[in-house]
Amino acid sequence: MNPAVKRTIYRAFGLTMASEIALPELLREAEQTCEADVYIDKDDLYQAWNESSGSGSDDYCALEGDDFMLNIEGTAIYRVRGGNRITVSPTIGADDAVVRLYLLGTCMGVLLFQRKMLPLHGSAVVINGKAYAFVGDSGAGKSTLAAAFLKRGYPLLTDDVIAVTLNRDRVPVVIPSYPQQKLWQESIDKLGMQSDRYVPLYETKYAIPAASMFCEEPVPLAGIFELVKTDGCGTELRHLQGLERLPTIRFHTYRHFLIPQLGLDQWHFSASVSIVNHINMYQLCRPAERFTAYDLVSRILNTVEEGIRISHG
Repeated sequence: MNPAVKRTIYRAFGLTMASEIALPELLREAEQTCEADVYIDKDDLYQAWNESSGSGSDDYCALEGDDFMLNIEGTAIYRVRGGNRITVSPTIGADDAVVRLYLLGTCMGVLLFQRKMLPLHGSAVVINGKAYAFVGDSGAGKSTLAAAFLKRGYPLLTDDVIAVTLNRDRVPVVIPSYPQQKLWQESIDKLGMQSDRYVPLYETKYAIPAASMFCEEPVPLAGIFELVKTDGCGTELRHLQGLERLPTIRFHTYRHFLIPQLGLDQWHFSASVSIVNHINMYQLCRPAERFTAYDLVSRILNTVEEGIRISHG
């Protein structure tokens, strides 16, 4: 690490990040001389990738101990090490926004794993002082649902990667990420927004700033809603019970295929048990062919209020 390199200090996922690469999505910290939690730098990783990729690794990623490498052709090679170092080797001519997309997505998810913070794939908002997470397959409507909550005045905690940590009492807490969402053109149109105001990421997906509606403090996790698209015409809510909740947590962990590769099966199971013991979990089915975000907001708010009434007896 070259101390002469100019770095900007940012904050995301409860971590200070000293980055040689400009990260306009993140909140900037006042410049300081103390050690950062994470350092992000540029370097030539082509030789390191060629050595790693020749040892039976996947075409796009390689893993050895706490050293993870990711190769996105035409964009960059990335290396995540020890939970505190991310190195990026951008391809000449690569779009800076796309380079950052993988840096703040997959690479950050791996970094959280390395720091024993459980990353879920989804979005989270704050309702009545508690965090509620929306998880689901790609295209299930997680970010769109969160955006509908923002339009109703509920703060955003995170989009895409939900960092969950456990406090001293093993109570799950969501750590804020950074004030931005990613939405498809279709969702932007349905929500009554204008895409020409936002930065395109790729194809018809856009970066949506959310600084005015962003919660910067950690919030206890109170519930998870799994979104599922169906061929039906209505919405259906089911309270998940017992052991079925654990596979749901694992399946919707961000890049869950890395759990065994990183040797984190036991840790992940223990953390998942602590999470499900402290929250409510639901499966929320919605029709694939109809825009239902506002209907789902009302359904979820009613469910949250009902849960509060039951808990207070």
